Amino acid sequence: MPEQDEPKPERTVANWVLAGLITAFGLVVFTVAVRDGHADSALLFVALPVILAAALALTPGRTSHGRVFGVTTIALLLAAVALHEGAICVLLAAPLVYAVAHGSTALIRLVRRSSRTYAVIAVPLLLLPGLEGSGIGPRIEPAQSVEVTRVVGLPPDEVAARIAAGPRPAAVRSASLRLLGVPTPGHVVGDGVEPGDRWAFGYHGSAHGPGGHLLAEVEVSEPGHLGFRFVEDTSITGRWLTWRHADLRWQPAGSDRTQIRVTVRYERGLDPSWYFGPLQNALLGEGVAHLLDMMTLR
Repeated sequence: MPEQDEPKPERTVANWVLAGLITAFGLVVFTVAVRDGHADSALLFVALPVILAAALALTPGRTSHGRVFGVTTIALLLAAVALHEGAICVLLAAPLVYAVAHGSTALIRLVRRSSRTYAVIAVPLLLLPGLEGSGIGPRIEPAQSVEVTRVVGLPPDEVAARIAAGPRPAAVRSASLRLLGVPTPGHVVGDGVEPGDRWAFGYHGSAHGPGGHLLAEVEVSEPGHLGFRFVEDTSITGRWLTWRHADLRWQPAGSDRTQIRVTVRYERGLDPSWYFGPLQNALLGEGVAHLLDMMTLR
């Protein structure tokens, strides 16, 4: 049966104490962030989450699911404040955390209503999908690849010339990359399509952390085909994935048009695979499309 709303609970001393502790924690982190020279991002990554968490602490839930939602949201907001540079990880993981929290709540309520006490064995089963990558459970297919195909209104020789000129920084068109604040190269050095030529992608430091760089080297050079290996990676993206190989191919598509296909192989750094696998694949696909934009192949 659906859960009925309880009478609206009143705020208690515990609610005010929790809100006070959250506020005190926020003031400490905010002060440290300002002293470290992050005043520009302190309001967004510290003040706003703390205000929301304190407001939730003063808003008791009417139902068990409402209370679980409030507690889970407060925990995620405070985790984002504490991690600061890793706030994007909290944002990406939030749907998974909510699903587990509310799934556990629903199952526990179901077990409590059931006359069959052995049904409680189903509760630990909720932990199984989250064991992957914890050291207890094995990683499932961490090696992944993404492929992006684009047809541009340029002849193949013009496409080859633009590729040889190398990529240059460009505005991010992807709504998902902008919304999540995914780091993208702020400066690019290098060009050429001969074996041994290198392209360096530099990332500016931001609220997500220090930038670093990614160095790609031409490994295979054939008409209509380039293969790259990654020889050095100190970039901020290294916390989420490891670049393995990139393959760039182009061929005529008729009427002075060219089909371009980019395939990138990488190792996923986040688990579980059933959640972060598709998520990283989608975001990396947007990143590869941005690479084509940087070579003015739109």
